[in-house]
Amino acid sequence: ILEARYSRNPKIVRTLNRYSPPPNRDMGEGLNTAFQKMQEWRLKKPQIIQENNYVKVIIPHSPLATPEDAVLEFIKNNGEIKNSQARKITGIKSENKMKNVFHKLKDQGLIEKVPGTRTASTKWRLKE
Repeated sequence: ILEARYSRNPKIVRTLNRYSPPPNRDMGEGLNTAFQKMQEWRLKKPQIIQENNYVKVIIPHSPLATPEDAVLEFIKNNGEIKNSQARKITGIKSENKMKNVFHKLKDQGLIEKVPGTRTASTKWRLKE
């Protein structure tokens, strides 16, 4: 279904065409756009269920991992992490909310600040 390019629902097409510019560049790319955005936002993939002559798409709004889990996984793979990197992988927009995640992990004894880094260049690593 992700490879087939045609308009499945004329009501949705008419509604989307009212926007300037329309959110989809071409007809038939709505599901691809949804899958791409879900991946960018680190959400679980939509489910496609095909039954008889119809298709049902379930779009869960469930994260792949908690922000804390995503930060710990990144540090395990890369050694350390900065606030800007953590915001990118978690989808958290606020620097302060991201700091709260770091401090929560620090209070749990899981991470520590990298010595010599501070303010905007503060980096975090697994606690030794």
